[in-house]
Amino acid sequence: MTEASFAPSARRPHRRRDALQPAGLFAAATAGFRFWWSRRHENAPPPTDTGAAAPSSTDRAPGAGGQETVLWRMRTTVRDEPGSLAALCTALGARRVDILSLQTHPLSDGTVDEFLLRAPDALTADELTRTVAGAGGRHSWLERADAHDLVDAPTRMLGLATRTALDSAELPLTLRQLLGRCTIHSVPARSLHGHPLAEQVPTEGVLEEHRMKFRDPSGGSLTIERPQLPFTPTEFARVRALVDLDARLGQRVPPRRDVLTLPEGNEITVRRADTSDLSAAREMHDRCSSKTLGLRYHGPVGDADRYLGHLLSPRFGRTLAVETASGRLVALGHLLWDGDETEVALLVEDAWQQRGIGAELLRRLVAMAAETGCESVYAITQASNTGMVAAMRGLGLPLDYQIEEGTLVITARPTGLTAPREPRESIRIHDGSGRR
Repeated sequence: MTEASFAPSARRPHRRRDALQPAGLFAAATAGFRFWWSRRHENAPPPTDTGAAAPSSTDRAPGAGGQETVLWRMRTTVRDEPGSLAALCTALGARRVDILSLQTHPLSDGTVDEFLLRAPDALTADELTRTVAGAGGRHSWLERADAHDLVDAPTRMLGLATRTALDSAELPLTLRQLLGRCTIHSVPARSLHGHPLAEQVPTEGVLEEHRMKFRDPSGGSLTIERPQLPFTPTEFARVRALVDLDARLGQRVPPRRDVLTLPEGNEITVRRADTSDLSAAREMHDRCSSKTLGLRYHGPVGDADRYLGHLLSPRFGRTLAVETASGRLVALGHLLWDGDETEVALLVEDAWQQRGIGAELLRRLVAMAAETGCESVYAITQASNTGMVAAMRGLGLPLDYQIEEGTLVITARPTGLTAPREPRESIRIHDGSGRR
């Protein structure tokens, strides 16, 4: 099987982002590179919030008297004066709405109160909004919630800080989980040709109504946008604390290393990779044939090395590396955040193809996407690459196939897929301690 690149989903129309987006920043001079990077867009992590989607059966729970209830997240602005919050709580109680948690966000002209509510299923969103407005609430915002929201704010912040501290790649994910539906733009400090790209953001960051900006620890900029809901100073302070923590700790990846035994008896190691592997990745490029690199990058590959820094950066996703017993890098697998979907990409050195390495990396990457809450993962290859199609089918997941611009785009739904735990027939797994 020849490992090829995986690229964007065919379920979205073809579109390009402007020059401030990572895709535009890394557009190549050749037609093949332009196609690959133009298909990339927001580099935002997958959503972890429930959004305003129609309720599912898991959203409902029996309330008092056996009545079905649903969870809502609500924000509203009230006057900063005695009795205003009490009036709002009284009005909600009259509609048999239970207040499960409350956070306050002080403003200069009032207070934004954020509630987690359990309301009767029969109470519609419009009725709930009118109730709040009648009790003095202004600029109200309502969204369906689920059981994941039943965690108090201090516990949630500690959990997010722990995730950020353990792994550089977790910062965009933790910010998305903290803020709900938002778009995160990570802009490098310089382009491939050395031209400045990221704007100079003050050390303390910038708070606007629907946008926050921070300095990225790598020297670029981090911009967070949420058009549907203004940011509050409290949210700004929480995000700045996580960004500062990330900057102080520097680049880091979890130390886990899995040793795999190939069918012929050779042992290889799978581990997380980052930009410290840039030199080894370039050397692997030099050992790959033009055919292998062409399949990976969908066209001429003269500038392929320039993209490795982006691909290996934990700001844009996660990367797995495969090493031989001597420590030589022979394969890379990339999981790249792409809005509400996630791209998977593989490159396996020619001499190490046809040994199950690509299939193993693919399964691990898709399992990682599932663990982050991603609902779909897309892959792109040539229609004639039957080995790669078979690897995708080997995942045992629902797949969509579509020909787009001369390529085959395959979209998988990874929900429920778990990371590898048990040895399989083709590859035996043990950890770096020598235990099988």
